[in-house]
Amino acid sequence: MYIVAMLSVPHHVNLAFTLILQQKRLSEIQQRSHKKWLRFYLDFCHKYQHNPNDQKSQHAFNDKLIEKNQNIESRREAWLTVNYYLKLPQAKNPRDTAPPNKEVTTEESAWNEIYDALKNAIMVRHYSPKTLSSYRGWVRKLQGFVHHRSPDTLCMDDVKNFLTHLAVERKVASSTQNQAFNALLFLFRHVLQKDFQVKDVVRVKQKPRIPTVLSREEVDAVIAGLAHPYALIAKLLYGCGLRLNEALKVRVQDLNFTTMCITIHHAKGNKDRSVPLPTTLVSELKAQLETVKQVHQQDLAAEYAGTFLPNLLSEKYKSAAQDYCWQWLFPAKILTYIADADEDRRYHIHESHVQKAIKKAVRKAQISKRASAHTFRHSFASHLLAANYDIRTIQELLGHSHLKTTMIYTHTLQMQTIKTPKSPLDFDEDT
Repeated sequence: MYIVAMLSVPHHVNLAFTLILQQKRLSEIQQRSHKKWLRFYLDFCHKYQHNPNDQKSQHAFNDKLIEKNQNIESRREAWLTVNYYLKLPQAKNPRDTAPPNKEVTTEESAWNEIYDALKNAIMVRHYSPKTLSSYRGWVRKLQGFVHHRSPDTLCMDDVKNFLTHLAVERKVASSTQNQAFNALLFLFRHVLQKDFQVKDVVRVKQKPRIPTVLSREEVDAVIAGLAHPYALIAKLLYGCGLRLNEALKVRVQDLNFTTMCITIHHAKGNKDRSVPLPTTLVSELKAQLETVKQVHQQDLAAEYAGTFLPNLLSEKYKSAAQDYCWQWLFPAKILTYIADADEDRRYHIHESHVQKAIKKAVRKAQISKRASAHTFRHSFASHLLAANYDIRTIQELLGHSHLKTTMIYTHTLQMQTIKTPKSPLDFDEDT
């Protein structure tokens, strides 16, 4: 983290924050660590003109920690620190942590408007929150590259120089460079309302890569090294060919033991699909539902606000967030505090927790492949293809829009072809 002209915590905020840490019965070492993160958070809000009392700033701070390559444990502790801070009565007044006589420059105000307009443009097109986080990060990098110059002065030369900087000096991968290009294209066309000359920018041709595939023995070895519920999540990834975020976003009502299928809602491209439910997982899934039911009953007894619902369903159906059918199949261990509404809600297990557990299990199984959570999905497709399943069926199960995307898995198998041409009319003579 940066420690340049670190903003100090107001004395009364520090006292109130210390009190809440003591109420949590944290050790002295833990208290010092949380106070450190509080200084970092307030300094981050001061530097980037975020309101420290707005939960949106908490997400922006987490994005910054990811950009700084902070590990998951540090980010989790920082997130918890901000949760403690947002619950402070003193934190309700923005003037408590605002620097004295701080004037927002015209350029800073203009960039803040750009970020708001970017969010609105993303949301009106129903793009995913990950897209918003990614595009916002690239716009922030462009802002730093042009030295916080007014966004009205941005031109195509700035884009070309920035992309050249990424390729030549930063030496980023082609996929990263293309992601930056798409973010800036969206910024110019839909936020700045400026002409973006695509032909003036050199596009990087991304060569297709053969995905890593595990054997069935390697899949079993990795799953054996996982604890609950990560083992069950990995089984869904491999048994159903799900993406990680698709498996984590499964709700109770998405499981249908009568038709033996799982419905995946709002997948990549905002598409829905159904996949077969593995028979071998029925008992484990029913046991997990009992765990979910117990957690849900405890939350209701504690009068929590419910789970997170897509779009504005929580406003349309006031009690839906507390209904059992809407609960996550894999609920998070701790509640998420919503500062704007002053309430607690339960989210699903964070992706990084699963990724970290799978990484440890792969290392423990001593597998000499670069395997991750997404490798289970690759293995699902390749193993079906090896079992002579129709590739269009595999395309539908994976939720691919184009068959070309699914065809990459043909390169993961050893092909056995007959080179001598023969007429199909003569096939019957050989049988």
